[in-house]
Amino acid sequence: MIVKPLIRSNICLNAHPVGCKKEVERQIFYVKQQAQKREPVKDAPKNVLVLGCSTGYGLASRIAAAFGYGATTIGVSFEKAGTETKSGTPGWYNNMAFDHAAEKEGLKYATYNGDAFSDEMRQTIISKAKEMNIRFDLIVYSVASAVRVDPVTGEMYRSVLKPFGLSFVGQNIDVATNKLITISAETANHEEAAQTVKVMGGEDWERWIKQLSDADVLANGVKTIAYSYIGPSLSHAIYRDGTIGKAKEHLEKTADVLNEYLSSKVKGEAYVSVNKGLVTRSSAVIPVIPLYLSILFKKMKEKGTHEGCIEQAERLFAERLYTGGAVPVDENRLIRIDDLELDPEVQDYVSERMPLVTEENLAQIGDLEGYKHDFLATNGFDVEGVDYNAEIERMDTI
Repeated sequence: MIVKPLIRSNICLNAHPVGCKKEVERQIFYVKQQAQKREPVKDAPKNVLVLGCSTGYGLASRIAAAFGYGATTIGVSFEKAGTETKSGTPGWYNNMAFDHAAEKEGLKYATYNGDAFSDEMRQTIISKAKEMNIRFDLIVYSVASAVRVDPVTGEMYRSVLKPFGLSFVGQNIDVATNKLITISAETANHEEAAQTVKVMGGEDWERWIKQLSDADVLANGVKTIAYSYIGPSLSHAIYRDGTIGKAKEHLEKTADVLNEYLSSKVKGEAYVSVNKGLVTRSSAVIPVIPLYLSILFKKMKEKGTHEGCIEQAERLFAERLYTGGAVPVDENRLIRIDDLELDPEVQDYVSERMPLVTEENLAQIGDLEGYKHDFLATNGFDVEGVDYNAEIERMDTI
């Protein structure tokens, strides 16, 4: 069969197995190149657990740890498997590609497809760590989900992306037509906000760390890190000051709680890294964000400062987490690798051009082609070196 992208309402409903594999290989190649340029460090990660390992920053973090430092990695994600004739999710193919590459390199790894929110998965990982005779010296928490079932009460919570106070209306890019569309988000109520914090806040992260600690599978000096986003003021109403922002605030407070806990237990540390805005399956449907990213990418590429997930993850490891010294943080104890995005020159450029955008000039003012490439590549399409006219025999393998 010939596999072409199926796009509905800025969501790509399928994935290309060969394209996903090629994109993972591209990220691995980049990390290995960077590793050759730097001096070895004494505190490099050796045994790494990545929760949410299949796409985006989670996948990039796992690649950086494994192929940049030779770490043993265990990954957890919840993906839909492909069948002989139907597409799986991109992350399912990404995990398979990672496993194949790690096997080829002789790296130790284990990948689990299941609910990272469940205590059953926690016990599975603990058992595997003991079987492999390892203690984790890095735990990456990069879980993103629309729903979470509380392992204690069995109650299901749902996250929403909504503002507070006033409904939010903004323009967006329809990637299927290159047209500008107007979309809106209604205001959140208290219950929706509370449920979003339950799903996307730090409660599950804390549960992971404490159960791992109780099981004695954390190394002395362990680091744990979760990911957040702040972004420009123009997006704050819908993101940072909305329901997701409240969840991120809870995540950041949890880092302080865990930092104190780990410090007393195993001289460990907990951080939140504030990362750069990127094209993801979720950001494509947020009002204003795709338009902002398109213009942002244009300016950052002109300056030579543009980064994708893998460049951000590699820089986070090499220039923040594993320098041989203290981890640099801001006044709120946050790691900032969104520094290049928030460069005043870059933000002034974006702010000046956002009001000027029309359908006619979008491709000139913004990096429309670059945005669309990233959107498609997330699902294995528009990846260099892949023949998209070639027949795919089966959709359950890469």
